[in-house]
Amino acid sequence: MAVRRLYPEQPLSFAFTPENLAWAKREIAKYPAGKEASAVIALLWRAQEQEGWTTEPAIRAIADMLGMAYIRVLEIATFYTMFQLAPVGRKAHLQVCGTTPCMLRGSEALIDMCKEHIAEHQHELSQDGDFSWEEVECLGCCANAPVVQIGKDTYEDLDPELFAKMLRDLRAGKPLKPGSQTGRQTSCPAGGPTTLLDEPKRGTEKV
Repeated sequence: MAVRRLYPEQPLSFAFTPENLAWAKREIAKYPAGKEASAVIALLWRAQEQEGWTTEPAIRAIADMLGMAYIRVLEIATFYTMFQLAPVGRKAHLQVCGTTPCMLRGSEALIDMCKEHIAEHQHELSQDGDFSWEEVECLGCCANAPVVQIGKDTYEDLDPELFAKMLRDLRAGKPLKPGSQTGRQTSCPAGGPTTLLDEPKRGTEKV
């Protein structure tokens, strides 16, 4: 894994919004006294959702809330690639899976489109500052490859045409529907179900 470092230009401070602070306190309260540090990943993620990326002031603030040394929270933020250590696109940061199943199903074409329509390099902002992208390791949706993740949501069964539409909708501010972009149900075969297609025999229906 490449060395991940904090972005050199940082905001002066961080504070959770009142709603997020109340949520954070409830999250911390799930753990017994002395184990509050167990909430660190959840709080870092909520801070990132609020700010768009994981900032050094947020790392320090969360460490203070949990009674942790700053270096411990920094170790977590720099280890997990789910935490963005530099500013990302205002509208979306796209994580394109490049692991073998997605690569075999066409993720390289999606990466080429990111280079063409967003920015040439990973973690580089588009000219309007609205988008950024990166290639990531397995997103856990191998049966529905290729896959792109934005925030908590995955967008599956993509091809260049579907991905182009996805980018257009993002630019226009239209909502996206997570999951398969071809209408596939969960991880069923691409051509539809192939088993358990017969009607149940009379008298065997479940009550």
